[in-house]
Amino acid sequence: MVDFKELGEFGARELKKRGADFGDLFFERRFTFSGKCEENRIENLSNGIEVGVGIRFIKNFKTYYGFTNKLSQKAILEVIENLAAAAAAEKEVTLDFTEKEPRYEKICEGHDLDIPVERKVELLKRANEKARSYGDRVKQVTVVLRDQIQEVVVVNTTGQIVEDLRPRVVFYTLVVASNGIELQTGYEPVGHLGDYSLFERVSPEEIASKAAERALTMLKARPAPSGKFTVVLSSQAGGTMIHEAVGHGLEADLANQGLSVYANKLGEEVASPLITVVDDGFMKGKYGSSGYDDEGTPTGKNVLIENGVLKGYMYDTLEAMKSGGMPTGNGRRQSYMHVPIPRMTNTYVAPGESDPQEIIKSTEKGILVVKMGGGQVNTVNGDFVFEVSEAYLIENGEVTVPIKGASLIGNGPQVLKEIDAVGNDLNFSIGTCGKDGQGVPVSDGIPTLRIPSITVGGTS
Repeated sequence: MVDFKELGEFGARELKKRGADFGDLFFERRFTFSGKCEENRIENLSNGIEVGVGIRFIKNFKTYYGFTNKLSQKAILEVIENLAAAAAAEKEVTLDFTEKEPRYEKICEGHDLDIPVERKVELLKRANEKARSYGDRVKQVTVVLRDQIQEVVVVNTTGQIVEDLRPRVVFYTLVVASNGIELQTGYEPVGHLGDYSLFERVSPEEIASKAAERALTMLKARPAPSGKFTVVLSSQAGGTMIHEAVGHGLEADLANQGLSVYANKLGEEVASPLITVVDDGFMKGKYGSSGYDDEGTPTGKNVLIENGVLKGYMYDTLEAMKSGGMPTGNGRRQSYMHVPIPRMTNTYVAPGESDPQEIIKSTEKGILVVKMGGGQVNTVNGDFVFEVSEAYLIENGEVTVPIKGASLIGNGPQVLKEIDAVGNDLNFSIGTCGKDGQGVPVSDGIPTLRIPSITVGGTS
């Protein structure tokens, strides 16, 4: 078995010899499983393993990056020599390497993914059967199960060595329903940092039921109205809006380049006093968690907006070096083949004091959003458009008929400033966040939130 730490120490010394202001080696061994049930058939059962090292050489705030799946001193030295375009005079370098204590045991909900493939197939079949039990209007069911365990060792030129273990399981069901006139879809995912104990908390049948019921509900939904409405975002809606319209704008690279509406606004009021936004990469079991980020910085709780005031951004090492600050544990990468950049982990709006049912009861007329879809945001000015997957009218303080085809159109900072009620509930959704061609696992959460007035795009 290749000794990542020994190779890392060798590589770190060579980076310093060649004049790197900062450099690191990111070793990764990743075991994966993927399976799918579609058209009542089990398909695409596959296992894989990926091993390699990414090497970063930073000089004068410029990053040079290379990677290799050949784990030897010779291969690593070849990459480093290519990165260090004009090598400094070689000299002996003394680095006292300090190995940090592993932290994953505190946040992983188990890490044994070695269960029989028959049990994995059974989970797929159970969800498929449950979704199809909803009748002939269910036309298509897709169930996907994926797991992976990522072993990471990071060694850098400050003499730090960290290791992390990241087991993840994700499971989702997609249902397509038809009444003979139109098609509607329902999608429901679940996942965590941990092992198959996930299914002790939520069953495949529950996931399938939510997806099927959403698709069937939308078949009987009215066309959504257009115009300005009060909108209540359920805590079950998912944190898409906070992630896209707020979170990306608080990543330090975008802020430092002036590509964020939140650039140069530290200490300013950017949201309602009811709003506190947090990114926390050290939450037990959450899909975006890890003991250390992909640069070896300990993850933790970063308060980004506190009672409406902008308190900070999310930094990786490079952006922290440029700013003269400290990294916040948000340097993340898709794999050893990718350079780390500032990324969210588990981003959420902190719960408030209002009862969610009272928020709805005190809303005379509006729209309740139960599930958000995808969307787009311009981080420079904060403008966004988000699709709504499941929503209902609120009439005289009561939730009434379902509506379909709705979208929310607005501006992130403006919406944050106008929120007038924050529920005492908090729920998270999971996803894969894309940025600069890289995807990383994240979770996003909100409590029930009320926006007094926002533009709703509809079809009636």
